[in-house]
Amino acid sequence: MTLRVFVSGQRAFGAAAADLVIDAGHTLTGVASPAHGTGTVHGGQPVHDRLRAAARRHNTPWTESTRLSENDIPSDTDVILAAHSHAFLGARTRARAHLAAIGYHPSLLPLHRGRDAIRWTIRDRDKVTGGSIYHLTGRVDGGPLAAQDYLLVPPGATARSLWRDHLAPLGLRLIRKTLDDLDRGIVVCVPQDESLATWEPSWERPRLHRPELLELPGPNSTLTYRADATALRTA
Repeated sequence: MTLRVFVSGQRAFGAAAADLVIDAGHTLTGVASPAHGTGTVHGGQPVHDRLRAAARRHNTPWTESTRLSENDIPSDTDVILAAHSHAFLGARTRARAHLAAIGYHPSLLPLHRGRDAIRWTIRDRDKVTGGSIYHLTGRVDGGPLAAQDYLLVPPGATARSLWRDHLAPLGLRLIRKTLDDLDRGIVVCVPQDESLATWEPSWERPRLHRPELLELPGPNSTLTYRADATALRTA
């Protein structure tokens, strides 16, 4: 069967995911991305997002992602795919997908939840990382896993090179695998192990210097901190 897929994302990865949907023989019901990129070209003109350009290339409807709602998802959509998307999809929006609402996260979930997972992977000098396809839920990066794979972090890797050369290609392979599974009627849902979960703050957020203001753990819990006093997890 041919899946009907709606892609919410941005930049090169979002565009590559949209192209993958078409190359795999499926149909794009629409895409959502920011109206503009985050940079400018010479003369101060805004950079248009590559996923929006992909929508034009595939003759697919485009929606501004910051205002994405259930009304923006066509009723015949089988899969909602978040590909480098920072737009939160509410329950009613996710429910528009007949089969699954899934996203790609560049870490071995439940490790390194949060939008700057790759930067924290490099900062923590992790030797092993990976990518995860997970079902979107009301808990950010916390839904059941649909696919996952690992890789070794190359010596001297930066956040940019790790994403460009390794984690982005891995993400596309995992997206293809998950779409193939769904196309065959296979829905994989493996709950994440919350005892191993870590949440990483936004890279730009100031470090926390008042750990006494953190919510105190329960009597049978342990609270793990980073060296900069940012809470890792409560177990």
